[in-house]
This record gives sequence, structure tokens and C-alpha cells, in this order.
Amino acid sequence: MKAVQPFLIGSGWMELKDGDDSVRTIFDRHYSRYHYKDGRTPKLFAGPGFKIVLMTADAGAICVWRKFISMDNQDGVSCAVFRRESGPAASVLLSEAMGIAWDRWPGERLYTYVDPFGVPPTMRAGRPTWGHCFYQCGWKFAGLTSKRLHILEVFQPKQTTGNHQNEITEDWE
Repeated sequence: MKAVQPFLIGSGWMELKDGDDSVRTIFDRHYSRYHYKDGRTPKLFAGPGFKIVLMTADAGAICVWRKFISMDNQDGVSCAVFRRESGPAASVLLSEAMGIAWDRWPGERLYTYVDPFGVPPTMRAGRPTWGHCFYQCGWKFAGLTSKRLHILEVFQPKQTTGNHQNEITEDWE
């Protein structure tokens, strides 16, 4: 296995190419990573379609966004992989990554799949929650796939115009 080489300079998300060995090292530890029985490790791992492959400068997290034709009729941009191993809170990193996705694909619905049998739940108000950092970023439950994966989605907030919160008013006497 190849070691991760952090970028040492900068912070936040950096865009890399699909197939980057540093990203692959973290991706190999993601619960959804498919490992071939014959040991193959294809160079590209993000899948077909238009994509953004992100890794934090400290190599503590990865995120992969894909816009492709979904086999289960989902529209929008898929968060194909999100994994945080260190660094800022997952919800902070995810929120920043969402901004990058919307910069590339403005107004698109973002969606992801969470396997409730593949990840442990976070207990909130005495109830299990899968994909907790997504919910903290405003994502909503949008149904189940035929394989019982949870579909989560979020829509880009509408930009408001004429924001007058920062206006200075003076009293004239």
C-alpha cells in the first residue's frame, strides 16, 4: 500500500485527479470500497461521469462528487464518497465540499446513499441516525433504494438579494 503524502502547504479542500494514490489510500478504508477477489485495483476509482475528487491539504478527509446517469433514477450530483479521518468536524468539511459542488454545478440537487448496515449509527435523541454529518448540514431523508440504502438529499439555498442587514442607519436631529 502506498502512503498518503499530505500537501504540507495550504488548508481546506484541494481538487485532485481520479486515480490519485493519496486519495485512493483513504478511499480504500471507506466502508463502500469494493475489493476485487482477484486483487485487482483499477487506476480510476470514482466511477464514470463528470466528477470532482477532493482531499484536504492535511490528507485527513476525502470527498468525491459525481454527476452521472443514475441507475435508480436519481437526479443531481452524487456525493459518492465522503470520509473524514482527522481535521475539522465532518459537518464543517462536508459543508465546504457542498459549496465546491455547487460552484461547479449551480442549483443542482445533491444526494448520497448511506448503508445502515455498513456504518454505525449516531444516537440522537435516543434514536439511531445514519449519516449524521449530512443531517447537520441540512440534508433530508429522501427514501430507500431497492437495496435498502438510505437516500439523503439537499438543495442549494436560494440566494437572497437586497439584504439590508448590514445597512447603517443614522438618526438625524
